[in-house]
Amino acid sequence: MTGGRPQGASRYANTCATPSPARTATEELFFDLVFVFAFVQLGTLILSDYTPQGVLRGMLVLALLWWSWGAFAWLSNNLQASFGVMRFGLFVVTGITFVMALSTLVAFTDRPGGLYGPLVFPTCYFLVRSLHLALYAYAVSAQRLVRHIVVPAVPMIASTALLVCAALVPHRLLTDQRQVAIAVTLLWLLAVLVDYVGSFTLPVWEIGIFSARHWCERYGLILIVAVGENIISIGTSSSDVSISWRLLFAVMLAMTVTGALLWTYFDVVALIGEQVLERADAKTRFALARDAYSYLHLPMVAGILLPALGIRELVKNVGRIEGHHPDESLSAIGLFGLYGGLALFLLANVAYQLRIARTIRTIIWTRVAAVLVLAALVPVARRMSAMGALGLLAAVSFTLIVVEVIVADGQRRRLRESGLANRMQA
Repeated sequence: MTGGRPQGASRYANTCATPSPARTATEELFFDLVFVFAFVQLGTLILSDYTPQGVLRGMLVLALLWWSWGAFAWLSNNLQASFGVMRFGLFVVTGITFVMALSTLVAFTDRPGGLYGPLVFPTCYFLVRSLHLALYAYAVSAQRLVRHIVVPAVPMIASTALLVCAALVPHRLLTDQRQVAIAVTLLWLLAVLVDYVGSFTLPVWEIGIFSARHWCERYGLILIVAVGENIISIGTSSSDVSISWRLLFAVMLAMTVTGALLWTYFDVVALIGEQVLERADAKTRFALARDAYSYLHLPMVAGILLPALGIRELVKNVGRIEGHHPDESLSAIGLFGLYGGLALFLLANVAYQLRIARTIRTIIWTRVAAVLVLAALVPVARRMSAMGALGLLAAVSFTLIVVEVIVADGQRRRLRESGLANRMQA
């Protein structure tokens, strides 16, 4: 099962099963483009409620968007996205996902006029997940329908029901708006837990990863999409600010941090993951793909998106917008976004490496050390200006890259040469 088509697949899978190795199809890239907009919407959602509750709500929306994207990453690794029913279905689900992303700003609080916002998101979520199961049902053998379709539908239906309850019940039972907000957030949290924990326990390893290269490429691309949101945030935040040397310096510092995030993942870590998946047997490959990618890549994406909070706030300070002074410190939320986001990314990256392989132990320890340094620097950054806090973060990011290049240079070269040789043979 390291390549070819799923055993026991139907007539559709016989003609559309993904060969190994496979490349990302145009239809998949079209689907990913929606998530550029979705990630921008997440930032806007958090900025509309710039509190710990707002950040939590943003992360809950991200978790459900991620689960929707991940479902089709699994499916398109089994079935080619450029043919037949799969191609049509992916175009349909792209449209629904765009509506779901559009509705994130009213997912918790409705706006006057039009449809009832808090119901639009769960409706779209249910349709996206249902279409995923329907497309897979069309390809899977009849003997596996219950195990692969009916059973996975249970946590999805339960989580959707909780989202619908969050949209309808607290507003009718409670009068205090603060209590309503807490109840809605808790129901969303429960919905995410039900879907994630329920899906983790499903015994459906036969779904399989039939192309390790395609699988790793898909997850690498979605990380690039998240980085793209960071770049968009840097650009749009400065759109109504006069160009100054302070602004240009702030932008370069922000780009340094953003580039460091890409470097730490794509330098060798992504390559290690692909090599390990390529060599694993079918059952091990499924477990690694589920744990290291479906689950552990989510906090990495969150860690990429969170720094945008501090970057947007910093640009306001630099541009003296809304009464801000250029030497003001970042707020607790902005500081958490910058330092907490990078720390979350590095911790998730370490967990990913420990789950997938321990090939470069020196890189694991340098990243753990960087997290400890970031934690120690938070009180210092809290007393510094926003520009100083960002500069300190950029210095840590750049130093981490330099140290890793020095201490793991030999291992890095061998891994990169091995990965290049494998790809040329493929």
